[in-house]
Amino acid sequence: MSSSELFALDATALARAHARGERSVRATVETALEALESLGRELEAVSAVHVEAALKRAEVLEASLQHGFAAGPLCGVPVVLKGNLCQAGLETNCGSRVLAGYRPPYNATVVERLLMAGAIPVASAHMDEFAMGSSGENSAFARTRNPWARTRSPGGSSSGPAAAVAAGLVPLALGSDTGGSVRQPAALCGVSGFKPSYGRLSRYGLVAFGSSLDQVGPLARSVRDLELAVEALSGFDERDSSSLNEPPLARSPRTDLTGLRLGVPKEYFASGLDERVRAGLEEVLSQLEALGAVRVPISLPSTPLAIACYYVLATAEAASNLARFDGVRYGPRVEGDGTLADMLARTRAAGFGPEVKRRILLGTFVLSRGYAEAWYGRAEGVRSALAAEFRSAFRDVDLIVAPTSPTLAFELGEKSADPLAMYLSDALTVPASLAGLPALSVPAGTARDGEQELPIGLQWIGPFGADAAVLAAGRCFQDATEHHQRRPALFAAAAS
Repeated sequence: MSSSELFALDATALARAHARGERSVRATVETALEALESLGRELEAVSAVHVEAALKRAEVLEASLQHGFAAGPLCGVPVVLKGNLCQAGLETNCGSRVLAGYRPPYNATVVERLLMAGAIPVASAHMDEFAMGSSGENSAFARTRNPWARTRSPGGSSSGPAAAVAAGLVPLALGSDTGGSVRQPAALCGVSGFKPSYGRLSRYGLVAFGSSLDQVGPLARSVRDLELAVEALSGFDERDSSSLNEPPLARSPRTDLTGLRLGVPKEYFASGLDERVRAGLEEVLSQLEALGAVRVPISLPSTPLAIACYYVLATAEAASNLARFDGVRYGPRVEGDGTLADMLARTRAAGFGPEVKRRILLGTFVLSRGYAEAWYGRAEGVRSALAAEFRSAFRDVDLIVAPTSPTLAFELGEKSADPLAMYLSDALTVPASLAGLPALSVPAGTARDGEQELPIGLQWIGPFGADAAVLAAGRCFQDATEHHQRRPALFAAAAS
């Protein structure tokens, strides 16, 4: 069985098949490893395939099942992990030369919980360096390609995880979302991706970019797989000071969209939205109404300020968080003239890429004396205004629906020389990040760009803490439609 045929099963069905003894865990893992070593490398989606560790874990899991031990909810499911999630003894380089060769001595909490749930990490995925990017082109080691069209960007910064799921290499992956880094690549690659409420999933062992924004998030082909993953990974973690003191998330029993009030913010459909995306989502909004949902026009007037606000706050936090990477405690060192200052300067100059340097400089500037209040303080004010507007909107609606990405997948290199144009790729995902809200992207049809058929993403946003409601709405949408069943051409090629 090819990986394409096997992972036409989603993670939920695959885990059940393993638990019932209907399929060998080892056979599943071997299929995934073979696909990752071939198509995964070809797409530059994965940085390392963990063959020995994955096969050993498959054997142990299969033996425990044969001895009657209970199967975990992700029993035998192969999972790809973004390169900023710590895995004990395995290189965790965050797509950066400054961490090349770094092997953490511990697992991230979400990795621990994956293992406890019976999942099998099979590969580490490429990503934009330190999660700073929207195209997958900022990695120091690779330029990930979109399975729908190899000349197109898969989005970022969770470029490798999204591409691996879209190409049918694995049914489930973990990424991280600071300003849209799970949702935007999910939209451009035609898969489902979820950013939980801030604090829902532990950040312990996630290498920090922007600590008040970073969240671990799963990517899969079906929303029911996202529900399964969040149930397994959520719950309080005392090692993360931002962790919600709540039990693991319980799935919502909702089975249809009847009566669900869906807010449609006019600002998300303003100028800058690709007309093909607009037309596709208008059709989807009509579908939602036909399924019983109620469409409610709303306004979130601070939305146009979100990108500027984000690039003040996130870069300030990045400048602080990345100060630890200095050639003393982590990664390779570049020796200089014998002084500490020269060694630090040379190490960081050689280790960080241009986009990371740009954001460190921006963050250092906005925190400098005389500018902190003018820039950082005002940005915090905008963040508070955005959060208040969302709270006000949720008094009248249950959830908000909007485009995920303002464009279709763009050509690799198209925006590389224009950082501002690249930053605008996250214009529709950043607001929910700033407010700490749960947000989901699901496939919502396709549109043509020349000869290429490319996916469109529909974003669902809920009130803080309403993760189960957001996921349930997305699941009901997928149960009633077939958008998530569409596959890129590479998926069919993998089966041949």
